[in-house]
Amino acid sequence: MEQSPTFFDPTLFLLFGFMILIYFLMIRPENKRRKTHQEMLASIELGEEIVTAGGILGKVSKITDQYLELSISENTKIKVQKTSISAVLPKGTLKSI
Repeated sequence: MEQSPTFFDPTLFLLFGFMILIYFLMIRPENKRRKTHQEMLASIELGEEIVTAGGILGKVSKITDQYLELSISENTKIKVQKTSISAVLPKGTLKSI
């Protein structure tokens, strides 16, 4: 005779264990990274020095809802999306490079 699966079936525990493992190893750390990135983007102010995901260094000269205007040299300004900002640099970094 076949046994009917019970609530304490080991495969259910194994499946539930894998789901918990995936949550703690993949989903939770990604949510933390996304949250810190969003906080960094929200705290950007005029005059801050930043690095884009493409490696462009510049100083913020204008901020709109989705875009930033970066001054990358004396008379050169570019617009980049806020989501492409990878890091905010300490003040004076651009002059030291």
